[in-house]
Amino acid sequence: MNTYRLTLQPLSAFGTPLAGDTLFGQLCWALRHQLGNAALTQLLDGYTAGRPFAVISDGLPAGHLPLPTLPSRRWAASDLDRKALKRRRWLPTAALTEPLPGWQALARDDAAAAHAITCRPGVLQAERAQPHNTLNRQTGSTGTGAFAPYTQAQLWFAPGMQFDLYLTLDEARLPLAGLLAALTHIGHTGFGRDASIGLGKFALVGSPVAAPFGARPAGNAWLSLGPCAPQGQGFCPRRSYYQALTRFGRHGDMAVHGASPFKRPLLLARAGGVFVPLAPGGAAPFIGQGLGGPAAPVSPAMPETVHQGYAPVLGLHLPETR
Repeated sequence: MNTYRLTLQPLSAFGTPLAGDTLFGQLCWALRHQLGNAALTQLLDGYTAGRPFAVISDGLPAGHLPLPTLPSRRWAASDLDRKALKRRRWLPTAALTEPLPGWQALARDDAAAAHAITCRPGVLQAERAQPHNTLNRQTGSTGTGAFAPYTQAQLWFAPGMQFDLYLTLDEARLPLAGLLAALTHIGHTGFGRDASIGLGKFALVGSPVAAPFGARPAGNAWLSLGPCAPQGQGFCPRRSYYQALTRFGRHGDMAVHGASPFKRPLLLARAGGVFVPLAPGGAAPFIGQGLGGPAAPVSPAMPETVHQGYAPVLGLHLPETR
């Protein structure tokens, strides 16, 4: 499988965070519409057996990676305030050549990352409440119960903000042009919640960058770039570090109108997790596992549904501790 970096620029507010597993689900729907259900079924063959056709990362601030989730003892000593250090969660890709203990000092918080990308002061993203009204046709106004006004959160980005997507692709099964066409379609129609009323629009900018990390020295650990399911995948529990994430998923596209659009909750590890294999070796561009399928369904309504429990990874060297 080949690894690429794509860059996208939001054109509207988003109703859903740009998470890799959510984007993969919408990618499957886009491929179904463009190529047909039979083609999608063929692409998903072997998905839960360690043979994904594509693995997509979270949307990461352009030129940055998630700072590894490590305990404070793993970082070099710093005179900065502890709370300020905790806000530094984005590592510039230029810092990858530096020793790992110094990465925290080189990392940026949301505002600094946004400034580095847009060259103007601002926030990476801001959550704002959008009011909604439902009119009672008998009274011509809002009311109580189903007709009560309500608000929903929207994510707004700094002007000129861009995000990187890292993905691994089996081009023998899906060519890069086909993937780009599907992502372009998603950008035109909208990603995530409330796409039908204008949210989630984005554009791909620039050209795909192949092998974005170049030739890096062999490491002894993996840094995940998206949510993944590392359970039972041969990682050392004592030397691996991550934050747990419970994903309460639901179907999208046409399946949202089915009898039950909700999926079973899934326990995942957030992007930025550090996973140390029990046995050295292996150079796969992703870790994790495919979830769901008829054998272990995540959706009662559609047992064939799968969920991306894979994540692209970057190899790194985690120093030994005494």
